[in-house]
Amino acid sequence: MPSNSPSKADDGGHDRLTAASPWILRFADRVRPGSRVLDLACGAGRHTRLFLERGCRVLAVDRDVSALADLRGDPHLEVLEIDLECGPVRPFAGRRFGAVVVVNYLHRPLLADLVDSVAPGGLLLYETFAAGNERFGRPRNPDFLLKPGELLDAVGGRLRVLAYEDLEISDPRPAAVQRIAAQRIIAGRQEPRSPG
Repeated sequence: MPSNSPSKADDGGHDRLTAASPWILRFADRVRPGSRVLDLACGAGRHTRLFLERGCRVLAVDRDVSALADLRGDPHLEVLEIDLECGPVRPFAGRRFGAVVVVNYLHRPLLADLVDSVAPGGLLLYETFAAGNERFGRPRNPDFLLKPGELLDAVGGRLRVLAYEDLEISDPRPAAVQRIAAQRIIAGRQEPRSPG
């Protein structure tokens, strides 16, 4: 079965780090406490934990959610264990979130739904491997590497881009990545905020 797991399991331990991504931390203050947050391909739950600690309600989605066992029973957490790459799975279609967070994961059939899931005033915070990463290691498969400008194209005309990067990083290991922070504008507001 085709899987995006190499970008998570074989990435030198990046997904297993407990610290949140600096990219996600940079924009986390824009997400108000009480907001609903989708943490897609949540892995060990570092961003799930971050937003729970910030008073958000989190939907954590991954094909293996065993690393979230210590959070079971948290009334602000919904956990969905599902393989997003098996068939026409759309577990969050029609739902809206104050923030949609995706780190080190790419399954292109979900991109449009992810953008659509951002509520008015909400954020899309996306960071994953990009073309050129094959020079550094896994993932190497182009199915799991963003093409130049692909995140910009995904949000084009639908969300306002707050920040975008397509670059090579050295920490926690050398990699080529793309990152975007984009917000759905609330009609009639100059400075939109994340919904509650």
